[in-house]
Amino acid sequence: MEKFIVKGEVQLNGTIRMSGAKNAILPIMAATLLCSGISIIHDVPYLRDIKVMQDILALLGAKITREKNTLVIDTTIIQDTEIPEHLMREMRASVFLMGPMLGRFHKVRMSYPGGCAIGPRPIDLHIKALEKIGADVKEGFGFIEAQTNCLTGGEINFDYPSVGATENAMMAAVLAKGSTIIRNAAREPEIYDLQVFLNKMGAKVMGAGSDIIRVDGTEKLTATEHIVMSDRIQAGTFLVAGAITRGDVMVENILSEHLFSVTDKLKEMGVQITTGKNYIRVQSGDLRGVDIKTLPYPGFPTDLQAPMLSLVTNGKGTSIITETIFENRFKHVDELIRMGAKIKVEGRTAIIRGIPKLTGAIVAAHDLRAGGALVLAALAAEGTSEIENVYHIDRGYEALEEKLRSLGANISRHKKD
Repeated sequence: MEKFIVKGEVQLNGTIRMSGAKNAILPIMAATLLCSGISIIHDVPYLRDIKVMQDILALLGAKITREKNTLVIDTTIIQDTEIPEHLMREMRASVFLMGPMLGRFHKVRMSYPGGCAIGPRPIDLHIKALEKIGADVKEGFGFIEAQTNCLTGGEINFDYPSVGATENAMMAAVLAKGSTIIRNAAREPEIYDLQVFLNKMGAKVMGAGSDIIRVDGTEKLTATEHIVMSDRIQAGTFLVAGAITRGDVMVENILSEHLFSVTDKLKEMGVQITTGKNYIRVQSGDLRGVDIKTLPYPGFPTDLQAPMLSLVTNGKGTSIITETIFENRFKHVDELIRMGAKIKVEGRTAIIRGIPKLTGAIVAAHDLRAGGALVLAALAAEGTSEIENVYHIDRGYEALEEKLRSLGANISRHKKD
């Protein structure tokens, strides 16, 4: 077990480059199972979730090598269609394997996926979508078994625009007979990146980024090479780091259009935002409160709710943050209160009364984004903070302490006593 020790009140300044997006890489890694051959994925960060997906693919029979930030995945010989339970429990994104396995091998068996405990994330939308195109899915004794004689195109209408279910449906449909229409599809940029990858393989997918996606099935796909899109959630976290420390931070290798909902809120708080073709710059001074409501893309991302909550604790006046995506995504609140924050939670709404300065404390990360939020709070707090359970943070932030130190932060990683 490791912890971060952070000495606060250090202004961050400088430039930081974003690596590939975890939320784009994981479904793309799953999609390599759709064909036999060697796929090459560039700009892959070292993250715990990505290592878990590597382990799953390897146990299924794939051969994986890594050279710096490039993954080479050989799916020529896949020996198993059952995904090990202990790995499924480590990561929610393991559910992405259902669609590709059904598409290529017509069967899959897995336990229910795990991941961060941020609220119920039922996979019924995944199952219903796969059933719409010909999968026979049975659930029992903690396992899901799906099989099909032949996937066939159909109409999938989601009750809610689920990112994972949209991606699973896309991957299953590319090898189905006929055409599949996905309505009320999620619109996140990572879904468009998956479309690009699938089409490089020879799939016929169009409409990603809108709420209607069409997939025309094809008989065979071929392995390909791809540079993953940059991580907009990581970028948003570093923008908030610049703002909360009253610094001047430029984030490179990021499309500003992917973060309009975030930069607009930062502007409301008084942060100066400058954007270019491939960068966003924040320059921060006095902050004022703001109201935020998380929504599916292009609304404010739930993955940046926790970092923004840390930021508004330092803003003048009162802020209100409403979480509409996950019901248990305020676990960082009790930890911020230990640092002096004035926060009251009522259901899915947090009411924050800004104070001049947080104070250092010993706190614990309960999930990935909550952990990032606590690091941000510690950067601005008076005195020294210790953040425990950093393994959660390692799931989605590559070498976070090293990147923050490159901007001037006083943060180090230590073994927990």
